[in-house]
Amino acid sequence: MMQARDRYPMKRPWSSRIIGKYVLLQVPALALLVVLLVLLKRWIDLPSWFIWCLIGLWIAKDIALFPLTWRAYDQDSAKAGSPMVGTRGIAEERLNPLGYIRVGGELWQAEVVDDAPPIEVGEVVRVQGIRGLTLLVSRGNSEGER
Repeated sequence: MMQARDRYPMKRPWSSRIIGKYVLLQVPALALLVVLLVLLKRWIDLPSWFIWCLIGLWIAKDIALFPLTWRAYDQDSAKAGSPMVGTRGIAEERLNPLGYIRVGGELWQAEVVDDAPPIEVGEVVRVQGIRGLTLLVSRGNSEGER
C-alpha cells in the first residue's frame, strides 16, 4: 500500500532568494503599467484614486499568484530532478510496454523500461524517470521499499 510520503513529497519552504527573484521579475510589468497609466492620465482625465487602485490591484495580483508559481523560480529543485522519480503507483491497465498508472490520485501514461515483461493491472510500479509527459516505470515491490 502507498504511504503518505510516497503520494505527497515534501515541499521546500520559500527562500528570500526565490522571493527576491519573483519580485524583480514583476517590477518591469508594474513599471510598464505605471507608465501607461501616467500617459493615459495626460490624455484622459483619470482620477488619482483610480490609478492608485489599479496599481494596488496589480500588486495584489502578483502577491496572490506567488504561492502558485514560486516553484518555477526555484532553480535548486529543477536541478534535483523530478519529485516523481522514486514514487510508487498502481497499474490501471496492462503496461505492454505503454499503459496508464495511478500515482498519488493522478492518472499518468507510463512505459515499462529495460524491455521488462508486461505489468498487469493492479501491480505496484516504481517511477524510474520521465520522458516528456510519460513516466518510465519498473515493477515495484509492495513491501520493504520507501
